Amino acid sequence: MSFELPALPYAKSALEPYISEKTLDFHYGKHHQTYVNKLNDLVPGTKFENADLETIVKEAEGGIFNNGAQVWNHTFYFMQFSPDGCKEPKDKLKTAIEAEWKTVEDFKEAFSQAAATLFGSGWAWLVKDDAGKLSIVQTSNAANPMRDGLTPILTCDVWEHAYYLDKQNARPKYVEDFWKVLDWKVVSERF
Repeated sequence: MSFELPALPYAKSALEPYISEKTLDFHYGKHHQTYVNKLNDLVPGTKFENADLETIVKEAEGGIFNNGAQVWNHTFYFMQFSPDGCKEPKDKLKTAIEAEWKTVEDFKEAFSQAAATLFGSGWAWLVKDDAGKLSIVQTSNAANPMRDGLTPILTCDVWEHAYYLDKQNARPKYVEDFWKVLDWKVVSERF
C-alpha cells in the first residue's frame, strides 16, 4: 500500500492569523509530507506492506511506527480545522464533556493546560475509552492513544514545528489560538 499526503479541506491561508500559511507550508507541506515519504520507503517487504495506518499505529515498532503514527496523527490534526467551523461541541459530545468537566470552558482550560505543559515534543488528546468515558492524555513524540485501546476525539500537536514560525516559543499562545480554528462539528462526529 502506498500512502499519500491527504489534501487539506481548506486553503493554506484560511486559518490565518491563528495558523499562518507559512506554518502550513512547513508543517503540512514539509514535515507531514516527509513522514509520508519515509513511511512509503520503510514498509515495502515488511508485514506492514499492505497494512492501513491504524494497523501500523497499533502494531508497528521503530521507524515504521514513528513515521506511520506521525502520518496518522498529523492527518487527524489537520482535518479538525476550519476557518469558519462550529465553535462549540454539539449533542452527545457536549453532554459527555459537561459530565466530566462541568462546562466546556473547564474542559478547554484542562486540555489547554495539558497541551501547554507537555514536556518536549508530542500531543495532547481528548480520548474516550470503551465505555465512552472521556479523558485528556498527553503523549510524547509519535505516540498515539490507540496503542492503549483509547479512541482519539481531538488532538493538539505540540511539536515546535506546529507553532514556532508563528509563535516562537510561546506554546500557550498557540494553544489559545488552536481553539479559534478548531471545528467542533468534525470533533463531534468523531465522538
